[in-house]
Amino acid sequence: MKTDVEELSPTRVKLTVEVPFEELEHAFDVTYKSLAKQVRIKGFRPGKAPARLIDRYVGRGAVISEAVNHAVPELYNEAVQNEEIFALGQPDVEVTKLEDNEELAFTAEVDVRPKFEVEDHKGIEVTVDSTEVTDEQVDEQVSALRERFSTLVGVDRPIEDGDHLSIDLSASVDGEKLDDVAVSGYSYEVGTNNMLEGLDETLRGMESGGEETFSTTLVGGEHEGKEADVTVTVHSVKAKELPELDDEFAQLASEFDTIDELRDDVRNRMSEVRRMQQLSSARDKALEKLIEQIDLPLPDAVVDEEIDRRRQSLEQQLGQSGLSKEAYLESQEKTEEEFEEEIKTGAASAVKAGFILDQLALQEDLSADQSELSQYVFEQAQRMGVSPDQLAQHLVESDQIRVAFTEVVRGKAMDLVLANAKITDEDGNVVEQETASEAEEAAKTAAVSAAEASDESAEAAQEDTEESKDEAESK
Repeated sequence: MKTDVEELSPTRVKLTVEVPFEELEHAFDVTYKSLAKQVRIKGFRPGKAPARLIDRYVGRGAVISEAVNHAVPELYNEAVQNEEIFALGQPDVEVTKLEDNEELAFTAEVDVRPKFEVEDHKGIEVTVDSTEVTDEQVDEQVSALRERFSTLVGVDRPIEDGDHLSIDLSASVDGEKLDDVAVSGYSYEVGTNNMLEGLDETLRGMESGGEETFSTTLVGGEHEGKEADVTVTVHSVKAKELPELDDEFAQLASEFDTIDELRDDVRNRMSEVRRMQQLSSARDKALEKLIEQIDLPLPDAVVDEEIDRRRQSLEQQLGQSGLSKEAYLESQEKTEEEFEEEIKTGAASAVKAGFILDQLALQEDLSADQSELSQYVFEQAQRMGVSPDQLAQHLVESDQIRVAFTEVVRGKAMDLVLANAKITDEDGNVVEQETASEAEEAAKTAAVSAAEASDESAEAAQEDTEESKDEAESK
C-alpha cells in the first residue's frame, strides 16, 4: 500500500491511498463468503459456491464493489495509523481508480488536530477567593438553621410581613362572581407578593376575622387583563417564634452541647466548602490562562458538532423541566443573539481545551490504567444515579470506552498544570494544593457531611414542629 498525505489546511489533510489488487485478497475472501451465503446456485449448498460461479451469478462488478466497500475503511485506518494522523470525525472518501486485478486508489479528506506544542504550562499564576469565613457569615448560617426550628403561634394583633395566614379569596368582575378565582382556607405568607397584586398591601394591618375588598388586574385565566374586585377574609394569623440562640438550641439542632461548639462547626463546614470552591476555581482559571496563551486554529466541523451537542443538551434539560427556551432566555436576561454567541464561544473554548490537554498528555506520556478507568466509571455512575456495572456495559456497547479513557487522561493533564501553578488568594496568601485524589475525597467528605447535617436538622425540625402542634391542639 502506498500512502501520500497532503495538508489542505492546518486542520485538514487529504490522504491518497493506492493498493495493488493482490493486497485486497482478504477483502475478496470476506465478500465471497458473505455472497455465497446469500445466493442459491444449483448443485451447491448455501455458502459452498466457488468464487468463479459467484462472479458469474451476481456479476464481477458487484463483487468488486462489495470488496472495495469492505476494504476501504480498513485501509483508511491503517493509513491513518502509519502516517500518525490525529483524525477527527468521519472522512470524505472518493474512489479515484478501480481497475480489476490491477489497482484500487482512493482519497480521504478528514479534519485533524492541529500540530503544536504546549509550552510554558508551568508556573501559571491565578488568584482565587479567600476561604476566610467572617462572623457575619456564620451568624447568617446559624440564623437560617434557627429559622428551620421556628414554630408558628397564633397572635392577636394587626398583620405584619412574615405572618402566616389562613384566608379565603373571592372575586367578581362587573358584579359577576368568578368561580375560578375563589379559594378557601389558603395558607399565605404576607410579604411574599406572589399572588394577586394589591393583596399584601390590603392584608397589612388587618386582624384575624377581618374582611376587606380591593381592586386588582387579573393576570391569568378567562378574564385576564380585566379589573376585578377581590374580597379577602382572614381566618387566622400566626407568627414565627424563633428559639433562643443558647446551649439548649445547640443541643436541639445538632450533636453539640453548646452554642459556641455549634458555631465552630458551622465555620468549619463553610471553610471546607470554600476550600473545595477555591480548588475548583483555581482549576478553571488555570485552564483559561492556558487556553489564552496558546493560539491554534480549530476545525469548523468539530466546533459545529460541539455547538450542536450543547444545544441538544440544553433542549433536553428544558424539556425535562417543562421550561420553554423563551422563558429560559428571559430568566437569564439574555437575547437570542447573546445566547447563540455564548454557545459558540463556549464550544470553541471546549474544543481548544481538549486539543491542549490531549497534546500535553502526549508530551508528558500520560495514560490511564484499568483502576483509573474503573474509578471514573464509578464516579460518573454515582452522578447519573445508575450502577457502575450498567454504565460500564453501556460504554462498551456504545463504543464509548475510548471517550472515558480520554477524559481520565485529560484530567491527569489538568492535574499536572494545576500542580505546577502558582495559586494565591485575594489576600496574597499562597494556596496549598492537594492531589486530585485528595481533593476528590475532600469533596465527597464535605458533601456527605453537609447532607448528614441537613438531614439531622430536618428530622429535628420536624419532630419539634410536631411536638408544638400536639401541644397547641391539647390546649
